[in-house]
Amino acid sequence: MLSQLDQIQSEGLAALATIHDEAALENFRVAVLGKKGSLTSIAAGMRNVPPDQKAVVGAKLNEVRTALTQGIEQIQLALQVAKDAESVKGLDITLPGRPSPSGALHPLTRIRDKAIQTLRRLGFALADGPEIETEWHCFDALNTPADHPARNEKDTFYLPDGRLLRTHTSSVQVRTMETVKSLPVRIIAPGAAYRRDEIDATHLSVFNQLEGLYVDKNVSLADLKGTLEYFFQEMFGEKTQVRFRPHFFPFTEPSFEIDVKLEVKGQADKWIEIAGCGMVDPAVFTAISQSRGDQVFDPNEVTGFAFGLGLDRLAMILHGITDIRHLIENDVRFLAQF
Repeated sequence: MLSQLDQIQSEGLAALATIHDEAALENFRVAVLGKKGSLTSIAAGMRNVPPDQKAVVGAKLNEVRTALTQGIEQIQLALQVAKDAESVKGLDITLPGRPSPSGALHPLTRIRDKAIQTLRRLGFALADGPEIETEWHCFDALNTPADHPARNEKDTFYLPDGRLLRTHTSSVQVRTMETVKSLPVRIIAPGAAYRRDEIDATHLSVFNQLEGLYVDKNVSLADLKGTLEYFFQEMFGEKTQVRFRPHFFPFTEPSFEIDVKLEVKGQADKWIEIAGCGMVDPAVFTAISQSRGDQVFDPNEVTGFAFGLGLDRLAMILHGITDIRHLIENDVRFLAQF
């Protein structure tokens, strides 16, 4: 058997030296190493080898198999190298390459990141919550009465089980107050919100909001104004004028609309409504306390402010975008500007 193995090795290596194409190499591999190959047949005869010779014959069998396998791999590599060389034959490597266009962050991503970075410098932490909400988290806990228009099926996406797609990210504020261990609470909650709006140049049925909440003892209206004036001056420039107009929201009292005065090229400066805010209504703290079963948010002991703004609208104002639908159409001609 040893002489047979020597013969298979010598003849096999000699045959490999004459092979110059992949088909012939595969035929050789099958003929020698395949299930019915010559070396496989020899290996099957190992059971008939006397016990005192099994170690020597086994070692020789492995040596021959290794030598032929390595020979096949070397021929495969040489054939591949030749194939690669042929594929680039005549290629002028001095020609300039084709530039690959670089991407950029979506304008909504850019404005969200800038807003988050600005508010984090003021000590606000990120918070998150589910987009499918209960009526209690979205309305009841926020002092929104049953007859409020936002709770109408014409304005809100309700699910068959009574839950709904959140109409604002204020529900994250509720969930945060339900779970925190102690004060202060200082969070921002960027995310998607859903309303049954007709889609046009200024409305979408799904949009992006950023809510903020700060609750502690002795939080004042001055804290709210100072925070938001700083925020909008960071977003629009340090000379940006900010004004607060009295308004009404069910979950804040007093409540305000926020306008910023912007310079528009070729036009007179104008005030643009940009956000809503106010001091958290004590009724909200009462609902949270009842849910928690403790007095961490005792309305007689704590105060706080909340604010909310649309990131889509913020992006439109900052970049002079006239149609909100451009932000979701993924038209490269539009996005390439950013």
